[in-house]
Amino acid sequence: MRKKIVAGNWKMNKTLDEALALTSEVVNMIQDEVRGDVEVVLCTPALYLTTLKKYVENAPKIALGAQNCHEKASGAYTGEISAPMLKAAGIPYVIIGHSERRQYFAESNAQLAAKVDSALENGLTPIFCCGESLEQRQNEDYVNVVKTQLTESLFHLSADQLASVVIAYEPIWAIGTGLTASSEQAQEMHAALRAHLSSKYGSEVADGISILYGGSVGAGNAAELFACPDVDGGLVGGASLKSRDFTDIVKARQ
Repeated sequence: MRKKIVAGNWKMNKTLDEALALTSEVVNMIQDEVRGDVEVVLCTPALYLTTLKKYVENAPKIALGAQNCHEKASGAYTGEISAPMLKAAGIPYVIIGHSERRQYFAESNAQLAAKVDSALENGLTPIFCCGESLEQRQNEDYVNVVKTQLTESLFHLSADQLASVVIAYEPIWAIGTGLTASSEQAQEMHAALRAHLSSKYGSEVADGISILYGGSVGAGNAAELFACPDVDGGLVGGASLKSRDFTDIVKARQ
């Protein structure tokens, strides 16, 4: 059975005091209210990860994740964080290929492939993001766009390696815009991605990969999205910054 995952991507938000308060609230709410087998991942600014570890170490349903890592293990890359650093700090997850990284930092599919490799070599679980722009959606080329992202960044992996990757489909046109893919659109894309994985690795491997939906997920639409057979959870942006909203989303996945 595929793992159910709800990950919160805080992006560049919250001061340290605010981060401590939010994490404490989420931990308490999740422990009190969530009874299912869903795993919660808090992807916070890297500056806070080691401090927040003590808040989640006794919360078995909650793990921490970084929002990015460099493809190199070390070197003269000022301001960057490597996968070995995250491993040494005990951080199990890392987001790779978020659309904002692709757009603002020009990360290519080839570079993301190298980041995935580095994460896996260090025992991290990559949350690999893929998705299409509004123009690509309107041109009706969106399925091929996202399939290409998977092919060029993941299809060099062995089946065993791929089994350690979580995929997050995030339509770029629905990130921070208030727009959300309908449940039918989300299911169409998730099924297409799973079929594409199956074409390379077989149905048994593809059926074991968790594929999350990201793109203005909120407490009001989470249950409908999570009811789709190929949607295994969510990568949550703005709603993850409010403990009540985020907990309600997690409860919708349990």
